[in-house]
Amino acid sequence: MSSYSVEEITAEELARITPVAEGLAGQVRALVDATVRTEVDADAVAEAREHIAAATEILRRRQLDGAFGVRFSEAAGKRNWGNAVCGVRNPIAPPLDMSYDGEKLTGTAHMGAAYEGPAGLVHGGMIAAMLDQALGSAAESAGAPGMTGTLTIRYRQGTRLGPITVSAWLDRVEGVKSFAKGTVSTADGVTVEAEGVFILPRWARGEVREAMIRAVGEG
Repeated sequence: MSSYSVEEITAEELARITPVAEGLAGQVRALVDATVRTEVDADAVAEAREHIAAATEILRRRQLDGAFGVRFSEAAGKRNWGNAVCGVRNPIAPPLDMSYDGEKLTGTAHMGAAYEGPAGLVHGGMIAAMLDQALGSAAESAGAPGMTGTLTIRYRQGTRLGPITVSAWLDRVEGVKSFAKGTVSTADGVTVEAEGVFILPRWARGEVREAMIRAVGEG
């Protein structure tokens, strides 16, 4: 599965499977961090690889044919668990934990060693990915979803590894185009500013868009 789809899932089922997905992704995320920072000897690495290979084999016993996709349901909302920035099921994601208050989206994440670019700083490409996600999610939450058309980023200063906050909001809508803005900030203040244009593709202007709006709210 690798598509936008409407699914039937109950709130009870979502409550059951969410901590399972979060727990697995969190442990793999910890493994990635340990891999980046370990200084154990070759024998210990060989032992660890045996365990990792065994775990991989267990998880391969049953898997999707393709990527997770994006799934919508009235009972459980939107599930984009494979997302590389905020996916509950994706250990590559920091993850960026986002909430929307009706006007502004706020996302928080802890950027550890796996996201380093310049020494001690978050990789600029990772920052761009988080802003892309946050601005697009802000537009979607406001009832004006779309796919990224352009993303303009101004890096004002380095973003230190550690806790970060991403803020995003819908600026205006022009037809099928949504214009959003946002920032990244740390204890050092605002480090990055961004503006994005998101365009609702033709294929998403019918049933899928209606399902998206029902899942995230009218905005």
